[in-house]
Amino acid sequence: MATTTSSARAVPRTSGTRARLVNEAELRATISTYRELSDEDWRRPTACTGWTVRDMLAHTVGQYEEVPRPWVAVRRIRRASRTHPHLGPLDGHNEIQIEDRKAVPGRELIGALAHFAPQALIALRRVPAPVRRGVRLSLLYPEAKALPDDSVDYLGNVLAARDTWMHRVDLCDALGAGLVLDGHDREIVDQVVLDLALGWTGPAVEIDLHGPAGGRRLIGIGSPAATLHAEAVDFARHVSGRPVRGSLELEGDPGARAALMAARVVF
Repeated sequence: MATTTSSARAVPRTSGTRARLVNEAELRATISTYRELSDEDWRRPTACTGWTVRDMLAHTVGQYEEVPRPWVAVRRIRRASRTHPHLGPLDGHNEIQIEDRKAVPGRELIGALAHFAPQALIALRRVPAPVRRGVRLSLLYPEAKALPDDSVDYLGNVLAARDTWMHRVDLCDALGAGLVLDGHDREIVDQVVLDLALGWTGPAVEIDLHGPAGGRRLIGIGSPAATLHAEAVDFARHVSGRPVRGSLELEGDPGARAALMAARVVF
């Protein structure tokens, strides 16, 4: 039976209620994957330049630690401006997150994630709605202006799960392992497709994604000038700027195909 193509802009933004379930599901999947690592796995390089598997987890712990303790993020950003002046505020801050736990073994970092992540999700739910919608992430990170929405609401409903999920993809890639997918993964990928559509300025194109997290969406208005066929996870790797493990198959107008190959979404 043929798969129906619908407009990517018709994808509903993840609600707060749904985000809670997605965030919790992704954290369970991430923690479960880390718990399966051998001692040597922690030293494996990842798609994140210069980061080992252990470094990537230290960064993730830092992300969740800072949600209920925003003053920790401010302190790290200030330190980064002194110690990593060659990096932007966000990248420098990420390096400080890793440096702050450089002596912590990987196994202990799993415990830290299990400790801080639930606190972060509770803290996000407790932020008053006017603050969630009005406070801008770009106050701390100018890079956040590239987001379709740099509010705390978007952080809790979309970015928290997306960042954790993409690093689980990075982890599985570093291990050469398959990624276990379920319903929450499709929600994350759908939000990536929505963000691509919101920033799209090229001709109409079709995104045909395969696998449990896949679906078929129209980006832009009108008849598609080109179509991209890919596994949903490979699509996410591509638009995040990471190497694709499978293949991206493109057909149609050369200009539209080039636009699809240049497409990026902030993770």
